Amino acid sequence: MYLKFYGLKEKPFEITVDPRYFYLSETHKEALAHLIYAVQEKKAFAVVTGEAGTGKTTLVQAFLSRLDSKAKTAFLFNPKLDSNSDFLYSICEDLELGGQKGSKVDYLIRLNAYLTECYSKKEDVVIIIDEAHTLGPELLEEVRLLTNLENSRAKLLQVILLGQPELDNILNRPQFRALKQRINVRYRLQTLNRKETGEYIQRRLRIAGARSTNLFTPRAIRKVFRYSKGIPRVINTVCDNALVNGYAERERIIDIGLIREVISDREGKNPGARRKFVFAAAGIAGVSLILGVLYYYGPTQISETVRNIGEKIWQYGKLGLKGIVALVEQRFPTFFV
Repeated sequence: MYLKFYGLKEKPFEITVDPRYFYLSETHKEALAHLIYAVQEKKAFAVVTGEAGTGKTTLVQAFLSRLDSKAKTAFLFNPKLDSNSDFLYSICEDLELGGQKGSKVDYLIRLNAYLTECYSKKEDVVIIIDEAHTLGPELLEEVRLLTNLENSRAKLLQVILLGQPELDNILNRPQFRALKQRINVRYRLQTLNRKETGEYIQRRLRIAGARSTNLFTPRAIRKVFRYSKGIPRVINTVCDNALVNGYAERERIIDIGLIREVISDREGKNPGARRKFVFAAAGIAGVSLILGVLYYYGPTQISETVRNIGEKIWQYGKLGLKGIVALVEQRFPTFFV
């Protein structure tokens, strides 16, 4: 929608994980170093926590890309399973052990044989459990028991738990004392600071092919930081919406006013003076656009065009000028070219 207008090759603020867009802040670098240390030193347990959207999945992808090529990994990113047996089966399946479904004992025997073989080949085996704060007490106990898989020299696998801050609270409960005692590495992921937020935005714009990484003004970036509190997922959403609004209003630079508009929309607040002005202007602009469409396409399409646009003006009115622009573009893709 806005790519050509801003000279972009692709959307810079997609929420999906793309290794090209990895931005490792200082806190991400520290967390990454902790995880690599845990695997290299054969530590049984590592725990990384952080607020939703702080980049835990990004951290995991960066970690996996730095593991030895011979390392074997099982990644469970939705551990809400019905039973301990299903949990162990998911691990075996992710490690591609094969075999039919069986009992918990069957899976443990199969897993232990596999780990012993990997150890003899000097291959690390790492189990990564995302959203670990959603694990129930029984599954957390099963996770602890996995570290009993060892030989006389070392643990046969490493377990990494990723979760929101609630995971720290869970692990501090008396009933999980035995599990907590086995945790060798523990790290709390922090949000981006103001400087890192600016670098994060500019890096994503640069990778997406922006002609200039100064597309967002310094004041706009500061506003994004204050609102997002440095959480990458929120930064992405706000910046993407700002580009949509900027394109609709034909603004080549994303200023603080556009960021305020996005925040007002997200929070469901009444528009400020600037938005009210835009709404008032939208009526005039809408009439002008309709007349332009009629003149451009001629009388053969007048009836249908007037009816379609007229029916939608009220529906799109709350979006101001951008709603009308989007409507006309949808109806006549080449109108603004």
